[in-house]
Amino acid sequence: MNRFRKLLLMVSFLTFSAKELIAQRYALTGILRNGATEELISGAQVTLKDFAFSAVSNESGKFTIDSVFSNTYVLNVKMGGFQSYQAQIQVKDDLNLGVITLFPMGFEDATGAALQKTIRATNITELFNKRPNFIGGNSIYGIPPEPKKLQGNFYLDTKWNKASILLYKDEQLIEGYFVRYNINSNNFELRSENSEDATTVPGLRVRNIVWIDSEHGVPRYFINGMDFKDEGSPIAGFFEVLVDGKLPLVRRTIASIRESNYNQALMVGEPDDRVVKRYVYYYIEGKNVIEIPTNKKKIFTIFGENQAEMEAFAESNKLNLKEASSLFSLFTQFNSKFEGFDPLLPKLIDNQP
Repeated sequence: MNRFRKLLLMVSFLTFSAKELIAQRYALTGILRNGATEELISGAQVTLKDFAFSAVSNESGKFTIDSVFSNTYVLNVKMGGFQSYQAQIQVKDDLNLGVITLFPMGFEDATGAALQKTIRATNITELFNKRPNFIGGNSIYGIPPEPKKLQGNFYLDTKWNKASILLYKDEQLIEGYFVRYNINSNNFELRSENSEDATTVPGLRVRNIVWIDSEHGVPRYFINGMDFKDEGSPIAGFFEVLVDGKLPLVRRTIASIRESNYNQALMVGEPDDRVVKRYVYYYIEGKNVIEIPTNKKKIFTIFGENQAEMEAFAESNKLNLKEASSLFSLFTQFNSKFEGFDPLLPKLIDNQP
């Protein structure tokens, strides 16, 4: 009898465990769309990395992966002729990923300007508004204290911002991670919300990146300087695109070390070295990045045959071109004159570096 009871208990336990296991399986659904034509994509391969879960999108662009366990996964989407797509997702229930936009290989935006072959606002807006099921939130994390003899840090933004990253290799799009950028090392640090561990991606592998500023809640766009030249030489590091269009306005954050000026005898001055960051503003002509002149008259010559018109605009709007917000207004006005202009930002985001 004892043996029979033990066997019965084991069967009951296994039955309960099986039911519990089945209950923890969920359906993963979504729709794939062509970012260039708005058409739905059929025949795309959708997989969960390192797991035997997969699906193929149908004629309506829809895909469904059934019987997915509760877990954190890396979603991969591949389709011939399109940029590959990758995102980190967390399955806790039936999960609808909404519309996922794929872009053709070598896709260029309508303006043909600074953000060629990059992620436009469409994808990043969907990621944070229409697809809240991707891992992330409004959490902000600080950084470990710097060594005593060097005050400050080399991060472009010390906060972790959720990002969408376009790599050079296979034009792969990666989403669902928090990111911050180290200016000095030209590296991106990536981490997921439910992990304290971060991985490093060299800047030379990243074509473009868009992240949502966790303070202002708007996208910020960054392009790799390797795709441009400064006085004929390639550039290491990233530029933030403030105004896109025929004549883009971009800025670069420069980090340098200001040495201690402490006078021990008089006991005055700064005892530690300090990292100092500042913005430098540029405009782009073709593949050339050119620093904005400090002379007001020289600034207007940038606009060629529209010089007089832009001077009149600056005067009527009382623009002080020594201020970044005025440069933003001036370049926005100029680029809006041309077909296909699409403002990236409603106003200048001026987080002090």
